[in-house]
Amino acid sequence: MSLELVVDTRDGGVWLALLRDGKLIELHQEQGSTDFAVGDIYLGKVRKVVPSLNAAFVDVGYEKDAFLHYLDLGPQFQSLNKFTKDTLQGKQNVADLLYFKPEKDIPKDGKITEIVSTTSPILVQVAKEPISSKGPRLSAELTLAGRYLVLVPFSEKISISQKIKSQEERDRLRHLMDDIKPKNFGVIIRTVAENKKVEAIDQDLRNLMEKWKNMHANLKQATPPRRVLGEIDKTSSILRDLLNADFSNIHVSDEKLMSELKEYISGIAPGREKILKLYDGKLNIFERFGVNKQIKTMFGKKVPLPSGGYLIIEHTEAMHVIDVNSGNRKGADGQESNALATNIEAAEEIARLLQLRDMGGIVCIDFIDMHDKENNKDLFEKLKEFMRSDRAKHNILPPSKFGVVEITRQRVRPETDINTSETCPTCNGTGEVQASILFAEEIEMNLNFLLGDKKEKKVSLLVHPYLEAYFKKGFISKQWKWFFKYKKWVDVRGVTAYHLLEYNFLDKDNNEIAL
Repeated sequence: MSLELVVDTRDGGVWLALLRDGKLIELHQEQGSTDFAVGDIYLGKVRKVVPSLNAAFVDVGYEKDAFLHYLDLGPQFQSLNKFTKDTLQGKQNVADLLYFKPEKDIPKDGKITEIVSTTSPILVQVAKEPISSKGPRLSAELTLAGRYLVLVPFSEKISISQKIKSQEERDRLRHLMDDIKPKNFGVIIRTVAENKKVEAIDQDLRNLMEKWKNMHANLKQATPPRRVLGEIDKTSSILRDLLNADFSNIHVSDEKLMSELKEYISGIAPGREKILKLYDGKLNIFERFGVNKQIKTMFGKKVPLPSGGYLIIEHTEAMHVIDVNSGNRKGADGQESNALATNIEAAEEIARLLQLRDMGGIVCIDFIDMHDKENNKDLFEKLKEFMRSDRAKHNILPPSKFGVVEITRQRVRPETDINTSETCPTCNGTGEVQASILFAEEIEMNLNFLLGDKKEKKVSLLVHPYLEAYFKKGFISKQWKWFFKYKKWVDVRGVTAYHLLEYNFLDKDNNEIAL
């Protein structure tokens, strides 16, 4: 298995595509504004305490008040509250908690009215980004995530990832953290810390302590609502969480961003900078690595399966519903084996789609009916196996007697929703367009103007793949006729992101030629 990250810098921000063995598994858009991202820490003000919900609504600067439930306050909320108030009043001048006296833990079944008061300032962290008509979901149990560790202030607990199985390694990491962990700080040791040297883990802890100091410095002068610590950008976040031996290449289309990533990688994984590669090809970077084509295929209502089957995906406010269809697939061994093969293939694709489109909440999958209980069991086990690589928390229920599998999947940010349908640029959806032969003539007239009248030295033509096929069709194609006529070769390139009747001409420097 190899992982590749393709980074495309655009005017509206940065697009990130994560590929596993060439298949698109994650797609992220990092816009210029990163407010209210998961992990951001804010100094907010309590606007309203609602006893019936055992929750409070907090003003963090978003257009709608954020939601904070009692269970999300965390056991050490009183300690955090004391630290916040003392810092704002100038009593807590240092970020170090060496001489900080922790308060008692709050009860698990307590009432928020006994803990939180209206209009009081409160330090909170974004646990779920604003989705649809809802404001952010907050937590007062602050955590700072690093490459190998997660720092938990006001705690002394050392937790180790359950994926680290070796008891010897678990003991080594626990003893190590006992020696280097600051007082009144707990840590969660991440899976990637397994077998890592003391120096690397110690440096990660120092970096997290530096972030805590920056947060404290910002908090001193803050008035609510204000962000006091921002999470790192999405590109760095993906590299922090996923960068391992499986990462083979990181392709970047922007030189400035590449230098920033090089500096970041040298800090978290020295020696791995060589996997960074600057892309300066003629085609758009997403076009070059087949990302655009996969986006068009995977983000529609109807998603095809390799064998000829397909999925129909419907999205409602409460849940996602996925219907599995065999299409024109025919198995030689009968209906039951054909249904099992289609269902397993669909399960693998659904596991990828959930991660790619970041679909959360309740997902109901209507697989093709199978009568053999063993087949239903095999399907369930396969689906769990395919979902194992999904980093979002999820729970899968066995198929019901109607053959429906229910999945709950954690949703912390809005679903990635890309409209793959195309409106005709000529008719604007009316259903009537100019004759296609006239459109081809329009391109040839413009080409004659550029090569004949303007005497352009080199011209490339970018068109929809259907038109590319038309211009290249036949032994003596249109493309060859242009060469005989103008004594210059016109490079015709198909771009899947183009509308059917969209085209552009490029000069020798790959700059668009205005007509």
